[in-house]
Amino acid sequence: MGRMKWINYNHLYYFWVVGREGGVVRASEELMVSQPTISNQLKDLEAALGHKLFERAGRGLKLTEAGRVTYNYASEMFSQAQQLLNALEHQPADVALRLAVGVTDVIPKPVARQLLAPALKLEQPVRLICREDKSDRLLADLAARRTDMVLSDAPIGTAVQVEGFNHLLGESGISFFATRELAARYRPGFPKSLNGAPILLPTDHTQVRRSLNHWFDSRRIHPVVAGEFDDSALMFWFGRTGAGILPGPTVMEADIKREMRLSVIGRARDVRERFYAITLEEKPQHPAVAAICAAGRGKIFSK
Repeated sequence: MGRMKWINYNHLYYFWVVGREGGVVRASEELMVSQPTISNQLKDLEAALGHKLFERAGRGLKLTEAGRVTYNYASEMFSQAQQLLNALEHQPADVALRLAVGVTDVIPKPVARQLLAPALKLEQPVRLICREDKSDRLLADLAARRTDMVLSDAPIGTAVQVEGFNHLLGESGISFFATRELAARYRPGFPKSLNGAPILLPTDHTQVRRSLNHWFDSRRIHPVVAGEFDDSALMFWFGRTGAGILPGPTVMEADIKREMRLSVIGRARDVRERFYAITLEEKPQHPAVAAICAAGRGKIFSK
C-alpha cells in the first residue's frame, strides 16, 4: 500500500470559501484574510492535489472540472463537520441550545423578533445566533449547514441551487408610515394622495417591492422614489428624519409607531407580505426550528 497523501484542511477550507463566494476578493472579506494569503494557499492546495482548481473567467474565477469535484467533496465534508457540531450542541443538557439563523435584510427587525419568539419559549435555554445578509449568501450558508434556518420574505425559488423547504410563518398587509408632519399632509385622499409624494422603498430584488410596484401601477399612482434600501432598518431610520413615506407590515403598526415615532397614513391590505422559514428538512429535527415552524404555518400573525 502506497504512502497516503495528506490534505491541508485549512487550505481546503479557503478553497471552498473562494468557490462558494465566487472569487478571492469576496472570500477575503468573508475570511478576513488578505488576498495574497488566500492565493498562496490555493496554489499550495493545487500543488498537493496535482490539479488546477480554478481558471480565469473575465475578471473572476471559475472552477475547473477537478475544481468542481473537489468543491463537491469539500462541501460534503464541511457539512458533515457542521452536523457533528450541531449534534453535540443539541444534546440535552443544562447548556444552551445553539440556534443559528440567517435573516434577510429586508425583514423588519420587529417582525424577525416575533417570528423567532417561539424558539425562546422552550424549556431548554436557547443561544440565538443571527446573521443578516442577502438571500443568496444566507442560502449558501444553509446549504453548507452553517445555519439551521433562513428567515425570508420569499420562498426559495427553482433558480437557486439549494434543495430546501419553505414553511410559511405568517403574512400581513402593508401600511404606509411617515412623520407626523408628512402624515398630516398625505393622509387626506389616500391612496391617491401618494401620487407625487416622496416615498422610501425596498430595492427591486424584494418580493414586497414587486407587489408594491404592481399596486401603484394598478391605481395609476406615481410616487417620487426618494430612496431605495436593502436594509429595512436603514429605511426606517431615513423615514424618521422626514425623508419620505415608507411601507411596513400592518401587523407591526403598534411597534413601528412606538419605536420609530411614525404615524400611519393608510393601508394597502391587498398587498401581502409573507414571511418564511427555509430549512433543509421538510420536518425540522432541531427543537428550536421545529418550534418556530409549528407556531407558524401561516398563523404567527395574519392581518
